[in-house]
Amino acid sequence: MSENQPLLQVDNIFLSFGGVHALREVSFEVRTGELFSIIGPNGAGKTSMLNCISGRYQPNKGQISFKGNSIIGLKPNDRCKLGIGRTFQNLALFNHMSVLDNILVGRHHLLKNNFLSGSLYWLSGARKEELVHRREVEDIIDFLEIAHIRKEIAGTLSYGLRKRVELARAVALRPDLILLDEPMAGMNLEEKEDMARYIIDLNEEWGMTIIMIEHDMGVVMDISHRVMVLDFGRKICAGLPDEVMENEQVKSAYLGVGFDDEVQQADEEVV
Repeated sequence: MSENQPLLQVDNIFLSFGGVHALREVSFEVRTGELFSIIGPNGAGKTSMLNCISGRYQPNKGQISFKGNSIIGLKPNDRCKLGIGRTFQNLALFNHMSVLDNILVGRHHLLKNNFLSGSLYWLSGARKEELVHRREVEDIIDFLEIAHIRKEIAGTLSYGLRKRVELARAVALRPDLILLDEPMAGMNLEEKEDMARYIIDLNEEWGMTIIMIEHDMGVVMDISHRVMVLDFGRKICAGLPDEVMENEQVKSAYLGVGFDDEVQQADEEVV
């Protein structure tokens, strides 16, 4: 990967489910060290785009490259190994497990000891390896200020704390690129402020490149380096936050005038 090459390159992505076009001709790039946000009305295709990047969906057409190499066709766990982590719009924790164990799951792909060597816990390097991973997890727990709930069962926690635990598990991957799907949804003002601070610190201090979907426009415009807007599966704008806010198509999309309606009107005028 050369210095001038983007960390993530998305080219001409199409994704459809039967007759429903979730994404159409979407192209963009994310540079190393960026905090890149994707916004748009409900149903615009934002989560579908993250699912294509993380491997949950395989696009019908187009190319996605990470660190200069195509990741089309790779399974989600293979993309994790390459350095792509994510959180989900709907919480995907193991509710019956403790906070600590949920976060340790995020370190699983980094374990080098297998079933046979792990069975010789004291003689092999399994014990030493476990201590290393536990230290990493404890650093994340301290960073996200959840030490007081580290032994609690995840399913018993408040929604805001569970969102923080899910972020911790994604960070435990130590990804180069982390995909955050509505990390502040359902939070009160204080929780949003805390989450925004964690995201900024992950980007600036932990060196993680971030792609974030978020509906709170104030937060998006305050902390993002660049913003892309989707509407009805199409990219209608991308640029600096101030540029995006002044874009007429973006204003129309958020005022309820669909991009597809504008395209149809233009086509009718041409005819």
